[in-house]
Amino acid sequence: MEINIAGEVLTVGGFAELTADNNDKFRKEICTALNGHTTIEIDLSRTTFMDCAGLGALVALRNLASDRNGVLRLVNPSPPLQLLFDWVRAGQMFEIVNARPTADP
Repeated sequence: MEINIAGEVLTVGGFAELTADNNDKFRKEICTALNGHTTIEIDLSRTTFMDCAGLGALVALRNLASDRNGVLRLVNPSPPLQLLFDWVRAGQMFEIVNARPTADP
């Protein structure tokens, strides 16, 4: 997992899965790095699998950010994760941003 800090934004990414096996470590590492940051960006471009425990970790981080008057932003979800988010209507719970460049028509 990669954690980068720029201003008030804490950016996390570089993990292939977010599951029951690693969600506790994932949350703890982010909480440790959070300090006074108000925005958490989770780059999901290299994440290809997430189970309900992983989704629960994202909800917990969203709640933590909200308690601090901040926001959790999910960035560039991979196609499998975008499909999962569509199924569970995650767009109602999270700010999801697809910042990938698009091809010209």
